[in-house]
Parts: sequence; C-alpha cells; structure tokens
Amino acid sequence: MDEENILKFVTEYLKKKGFKQTEHAFQEELHQQLPLLPNSSSSSTSLFDADIAKQLLSFSESEIGPVRYQDGYSKLRSWTYSSLDLYRHELLRVLYPVFIHCYMDLVAKGHIQEARSFFNSFREDHEMMHLRDLQKLEGVLSPSHLEEMEFAHSLRQSKVNIKICQYSYELLLQFLHKSQSTTVLGIINEHINFQVSPGQPSSISDDADAVTLTGNGQDAVSQINQKEIHWGLLEDSLEERLEKTGGLLSDSEKPEGETKESEWEENKKRSADGGKQGSIVKKVKKDKATGATGKATRPETNIVTMAPRVKPELPLPTIPVEVEQSILDDLRNRVQLSGVALPSVSFYTFINAHNGLNCSTISHDGSLVAAGFSDSSLKIWDMEKLGQQSVGSVLQGDDNATPVEFGSNGVKRPYTLFQGHSGPVYSASFSPMGDFILSSSADSTIRLWSTTLNANLVCYKGHNYPVWDVQYSPVGHYFASASHDRTARIWSMERIQPLRIMAGHLSDVDCVQWHANCNYIATGSSDKTVRLWDVQTGDCVRIFIGHRSMVLSLAMSSDGRYMASGDEDGAIMMWDLSSGRCVAPLLGHTSCVWSLAFSGEGSILASGSADCTVKLWDVTTSTKVSKTEEIKSGNTRLRLLKTLPTKSTPVYSLQFSRRNLLFGAGVLSKSV
Repeated sequence: MDEENILKFVTEYLKKKGFKQTEHAFQEELHQQLPLLPNSSSSSTSLFDADIAKQLLSFSESEIGPVRYQDGYSKLRSWTYSSLDLYRHELLRVLYPVFIHCYMDLVAKGHIQEARSFFNSFREDHEMMHLRDLQKLEGVLSPSHLEEMEFAHSLRQSKVNIKICQYSYELLLQFLHKSQSTTVLGIINEHINFQVSPGQPSSISDDADAVTLTGNGQDAVSQINQKEIHWGLLEDSLEERLEKTGGLLSDSEKPEGETKESEWEENKKRSADGGKQGSIVKKVKKDKATGATGKATRPETNIVTMAPRVKPELPLPTIPVEVEQSILDDLRNRVQLSGVALPSVSFYTFINAHNGLNCSTISHDGSLVAAGFSDSSLKIWDMEKLGQQSVGSVLQGDDNATPVEFGSNGVKRPYTLFQGHSGPVYSASFSPMGDFILSSSADSTIRLWSTTLNANLVCYKGHNYPVWDVQYSPVGHYFASASHDRTARIWSMERIQPLRIMAGHLSDVDCVQWHANCNYIATGSSDKTVRLWDVQTGDCVRIFIGHRSMVLSLAMSSDGRYMASGDEDGAIMMWDLSSGRCVAPLLGHTSCVWSLAFSGEGSILASGSADCTVKLWDVTTSTKVSKTEEIKSGNTRLRLLKTLPTKSTPVYSLQFSRRNLLFGAGVLSKSV
C-alpha cells in the first residue's frame, strides 16, 4: 500500500463521513507527515507511522461508535479464519493484540457495556493461549482501571513484535485496504510491529516465540541488556582448588569397578520405602552410565573448568574444614555425564498425600527429603533411619518398626514434623550441608528450621503477600525469596530484615534461582518474563522475553553462563546470560514444567513436569553451535536424550547431587 493508495483510501472514507470541507486540508497535512513505507526487504515494519493512525481516528471519532470496534474485529476474524491453511497460523497471530486493544479502547472511551459484550463474544478464541491475561483484563471495568492496573497500563503502552512472512504481510495489507476499517488499521499500526521475513511462512511449532511484547520501554530493555555481567565462577572456589590439585576424576580414571560400587552403595543407602499416610515410597530407576563399550565417556572439555573467575560481591561465609573436605570428596568422585553416559535416577514418590502436598525438596546428598503441605506443616524424612526398617513393616504400618518420631497421640511416624506457619507451605530449601532448611508460606513469612535441633530458629517477615519460593545460595548463609507482592528479596540468616528488594516485575514473582557465583539472582514471573538482578546493587541487569505463559522454574548452568526457564505451557528456554538471547527452545513437555536442574559438569539438563515425565537434554550439542549456523537455521534445538516416565506421578522437584546422581520427587496422582 503506497502513499497514493493511502491518500485515496483516506479521502474516500472522509467523503463518506461528510468531511468534505476538511478533505483538502487533511490531504496537505497527510502529505507533509506521511513517511515513506519500508520496502519488502525490511526486517521490521509498521503499516505506517503511529501519529497518522491517531489522526485518522481523531478525524472520524465523532462518527465511530462502539459498534465499529465489533464490526472491524469481526471482519478481521472472519477473513483470518477463512485464509489459506499455509498462511492462516501467521495471520491468526494478529487477532489477539487487536482483540485486547479494541476492548481497552472501548473501556477508555467509557463504553463499558459494549466493551463487556465485545469481550464476552470473542474471549473463547484466545482462552487456550492467554487465559491468565484475559482473567486480569476482565477486571478492567472503568477508564481509571486502565491506569491503576499495571498490567493493563503496560499493554496500552506496549507494542507487540509479530514474525510474519512477506506474502502473509501483503495479504493483510490488501485486506485492510479493501475493508476500509480505520479502527482496526489504527490499532494495528499503533500496537503491532511486524518483523517481515522473505520466503515461506514459519512452522506452527515456532508460534511460541513468534509473538513478543516489547513496548515503549523496549529501548530501556535493550539498554538494560547491554549492561556488562560477569558470569564466571568465584575465585578460589572449591572447583578451582580441586582442578589445581589434580582435577575431577573421570570414570575411566577410577579403579575398576569403583564407579559402579560407589553408585550402588549410594543407591542402597537410600533404597528404603516409606509408608502410612503422608509418607513416601522411594523408587530407584537406574540408567546405565556407560556406552556400548561398557566404559563411561568423558566429555571433550570440562565446561566448569573453562569458566572465567570473578570476585564475590557479597562477604562469603567461612566453610569449616571438615565440610570443605566432604564437598571436595564428592566433587572428586563425581561421575562425568554426557550424551552416552546418562545419570542414575533416584525418585521419591509421596503417597496418601490427599492433594495436600504443595512442594518438595531434597538435600544435596539425598539423605533428607522435605515436603510442604496445605495444612501449614513441613515434614522431613531421614532416608538413613528409614533404611534401618524393613520395607514390609513400614508399608504395612507394623508397630514393631523403628519410628523416627512419636506424634502427640503416641502414634509412631516415620518423619519429623515442623509446625509454625499459619498458612500453606509453598516452598522449602535445604542449606548446602543439610543442617538448616527454609520454608515459605501463604502467611507472608519465611521460617528457618534446624534439622539437628528439630526446631524453628527465626521467622523472617518482610513480604506483604504469600511467598511462592525461597532458595538458599550455593554457599549458604544468604537466601532469596519470591512473592505475590511482585518483588524478590535477598536475606542473610543473621538479619531479620531483607538486604535487598528487587522490584520491577508486573505480576507475581513465582520462582527464584541463584547464579553459581552468588553475584546474581534470576526471577521468573507471571508476567512471562525472566529477570537477572545484581545482588550488590539490586539493579536489573537482564530481561529475558519469549515465554508465552507464567514462568514456573529456573536453573543455572554449572559455569554460570546459561540459564534454563520452564513455563506453564510446558515450554523450556535456554538463555545466554551474556547476550540475553535465547540459545534454544526445548519443546517436548505437554504440561507445566515445575523443576529444572543442570548436572554438575553442565552437560545434561533435566526437566520435570506435571505430565509425569522426566526428560534429559543434551546441553553441549546446542551450545557448541556457531553463530552462523544459528542464523541460518533460526533457533537451534536441544537434543532430547531420554524421556523417563513415572507411574502417574507429576514431578515436583529435581536435583543433581554433587556426585551427579539425579534425585526427583513427586506425588502419586490417581486422577492422572
């Protein structure tokens, strides 16, 4: 649509609406302000300048009633659904932003009843992909709400980037020209930025990253993502010390049979099953860590040892000598994993939880398993004590079985009960050595418990709403929390007030994760973004945009260079912290991704989902892809190594031990 056609379209419309006296003046003004349209080789374009769209709407506003929004959207919707199959999925991407802005424009003009009618008429088209957004917008009932609600205000000030091929773009232009709907034309021009690419339409599987929200703050986001970050490991870390004294031993360097025996002893030590209501049954699933030759294959390079070293920004706690030696022993005996040497998996299954289980976590050595419940309780199972009981006696509830603790009614129970919260417990996190555990709750507090004294030590208050997640730092002492109040906070065990408050998300902060060097934390939010924060300054240094639903889980690679994030739709994205770009999307899960974990050397990513599977992904394959190859192929894909199904058990948590044994936990679901 060139300048002459636009002028013709505008003048014809103005004549129909009775603007004869202003037609000439409008043409002159339009000639002066109308920019040249970009050519077909442009990678990013709008229909024409936003100011022109606003002028078109202002000239005809007196004649455009609320019915014009419904008519304009209905025509666009009908045309889109009747388009050729090859181009339809690209054109459908335009409908949602047009829908929400038609609705918000009607509300802004005071047509509340018409806005509600419009919203209810077409909301079903978008519920599958945007249900949570629609639930928020449903509460916008007056013009003042558009300013008071941050989510709605952000949408009004934003633009949406939509990837579309050249032919689809031209089809859309032709339709808008023929339909002569200035309402839809103005909305598309003001709120959509098309990224036009030559060639055939993208595949339907690429829809997840084909629509991204930018906004007037896009320049600010780009500026934030230009900040320098230091993603390496800490100077004089235990990994570095071990490397200097001889490095990590691979399986091939260990005495014959040591790998299998140590792995077997580790599994045997924790192979007992729990029983009674609320107890757990542990199931061990072993994947051979050897290839066809019977020998483990060592990766070509050690990702961790190649990472740069950085100085800590927080004062770090002193590690006791015996604790340091224990960690070094674990690192020295770490099993090196790769695409042909997969981890052994130890899975803990909760039974008889009666839908009351909200979260679970496992200590670094797998000796302790904790779970938070809706009745405000936190329970911890000691696997070593459970292992002293016979499997049959525990499952049958035999009174002769050795109990871990007696309840108030004298009944033996195989767990330690922690009570203190006044609301459901949503998250728990063990300290690196397992001597402390943190829990967060709907009562807006975080509690610190001693696993040796079996007592509550501190109650941390600061959040104003439920705390969804809490995570210890890799060195202990410090921890981070995420809350419904849209903030994340950093705490130390010795102070009852937070050290830093990270504010910037537009909705709940659902999950939080520490960087390997403790200088940064990452937060995932219901606003579909992930942010990286500097713990020293409290500033946001990265904003990752690309998810289509709320972000539920995060994981940092061992060297601190990459981050993985999982969302409610089952999509996983791996990000390069340096550039802020998505390295590779991981598509395979069919439901919420509740947990992610990188292996110790960083070659394997494990993901746990509500679809009752654990998936293992080859990380090194994608990260070695060159920039030119990445540009040619669009996005790379991580290679799925293996899918491990559970028996009707959604996976709540995953964690690699220091020796690279993968621990998992979930609750048996009869409804699945």
